[in-house]
This record gives sequence, C-alpha cells and structure tokens, in this order.
Amino acid sequence: MPPKLQFALFWRDVLDLFYPNLCSSCKAQLVGNEECICTKCRANLPRTQSHLMKNPALGEKFAGKVPVENVYSFLKFEKGGGVQRMLHQLKYGKRPEVGKVLGQIYGYELLQAGVNHSFDWVIPIPLHPRKLTQRGYNQSDQFAAGLSESLGIPWSDEILKRGRFTETQTHKTRIERFENVSGIFEVTQPEKIQNRRIALVDDIVTTGSTLESAIIELRQNGAKEVSVITIAAAY
Repeated sequence: MPPKLQFALFWRDVLDLFYPNLCSSCKAQLVGNEECICTKCRANLPRTQSHLMKNPALGEKFAGKVPVENVYSFLKFEKGGGVQRMLHQLKYGKRPEVGKVLGQIYGYELLQAGVNHSFDWVIPIPLHPRKLTQRGYNQSDQFAAGLSESLGIPWSDEILKRGRFTETQTHKTRIERFENVSGIFEVTQPEKIQNRRIALVDDIVTTGSTLESAIIELRQNGAKEVSVITIAAAY
C-alpha cells in the first residue's frame, strides 16, 4: 500500500474514533464505502413507490387547488422513524450530504422508471436568505443536486427565490399555512422556464401549502408543467 494512502487511512480511522461516521437513519457505524445511510437501511427504506402508480394518492393534496402534472415522494414519513431522523440530520444536524445521497438514490430509481423524460429543470424550494445564513445551506438544494446528477437534468437555485420571511408552519391550520406562504416566491429568470416542464423539489410534503404557492408562481411565469418531487410525504 502506498505510504500516502496508508497515512490517509490511518487518519480516517483516527477521525472515526473521535467523530464516528454514523448512519443518519439507525445511527450504526458506517463501514467500507457506505455513505450517510448504511446498506441495511438503504434496502429497507419505506419507499412510497409513487412514481410507479398511475394515480398516486399524493396528488390529492393538490387536487382542485393548483395544476400539478405529477406528485412523487421517495419515502413515507412516520413520526419517530428512521426517515424523520434522516430529515432531522439533514435540516438541523449539519449533514447536507444526506440530502444529496437521497437525491442520488431516488433519482436513479426515477431514471429506471423513465421519469427523466418528463422534466427540463429541477428547481428546489428556496429558503429565505436569513434562514439560509442561519443553517448554512438549503436542504432542498442538496436533494435537487442529487436528483440532477442521477437524472441527467439541470438544476438551479437561481430561478426561484423567496422574497419574504415566514413564520414556522408548525401548529398552523391548513388555511393559516396557505396564507402564511401566499405570494412569498418570485421567479427571477422567467425566460428559463418558458414552456418548460419543471420538477419542483422539497424535503417533505404535508399539507402542500408551500409547494402550492411556488407552483402558482412558476405557472404564472410561463412554466408549461410543474411536477412535485419530495424526499418524504406525511400521509
């Protein structure tokens, strides 16, 4: 083994001893080439398989409210479950790589199903600059980057911007949630989405209010179709 590689592996082992690289779902020690999620958890992720269904139930969240082409969500969200732990690590645990890895995995599954032919752009739900500064990154950007890599479709965090800081959606009614996010987004480069098919991505869909507001803005600025792709869905 080359001395440089031997030295690098030695320091990796030292870092793992003091800062163990743990699975973002089950907290087990990652080994070998495992990244963010251990092999066992990857195999047992609670997939929705919504991209394989003709009329996924997720679409009902937007029915009669905004025109949505397709609604896909990778995982089923359960309180206290592994998906919640992964999302918590992604949003608050300073582990942006979790979002990118999940995007790569789901992007590959979408690619296998031929879904890549349905989109021209992958666009993440943006954070307000204040929240972006606090967190250091946008978790939806990471997911979008992973999807883009696997699907071979460009992504951008410059086309859709958030112009108003909003209160947390927690504990709000559906109507209060929609009012809280109504009109908060702005398309800054409308020429790039004219007559284009957009995959709008976020970390989780609950009531869909934030996504609804973004869909309205994209459609009003010339997007031909808007579909939704999220890491998880709360049914």
